[in-house]
Amino acid sequence: MNLPFILATQGFGLNFNLFETNVINLAIVIFGLYKFLPSFLGGILERRRAAILADLEDAEQRLLEANNALNEAKKQLVEAEQKATQIRSDCKARAEAIRLESEKRTVEEMARIKEGAVSDLNAETSRVSGQLRKEAARLAIEKALSSLPSKLDKKAQAKLLTNSIKNMEVA
Repeated sequence: MNLPFILATQGFGLNFNLFETNVINLAIVIFGLYKFLPSFLGGILERRRAAILADLEDAEQRLLEANNALNEAKKQLVEAEQKATQIRSDCKARAEAIRLESEKRTVEEMARIKEGAVSDLNAETSRVSGQLRKEAARLAIEKALSSLPSKLDKKAQAKLLTNSIKNMEVA
């Protein structure tokens, strides 16, 4: 019999024939599933749960390691920035010291050149003064010698020469 046809002609009803409805077969299948499925599916689910927990623990461990690595990297970045700042300030201080040393050497060299020029000027002045004195003395002697014969007689000239010779011997 066709089930839709029965429902349409006879209305709704329950079939209590155990063999026709397969209730015994369904009961055996449900009992088997109830008895054996938990151990079979439970084992699969337990292994899956253990794998998921292991993956979660591994992920937590990697997250912890990543956070530690991030913190270490941040710490190293801060240290590197501090070191870079220190190097920058050291370089500026060294450049300033080199500039000041260069300026000091330039000033000292200029002073040395000026002292050399002053010394050369003084030496030249001394030399020229010495030459002028010699020239003045020579001219004075020539003038004196030229005017002496007319002013001194022979006796005075002899006395002057004797005194001059004595003065030269003493000196």
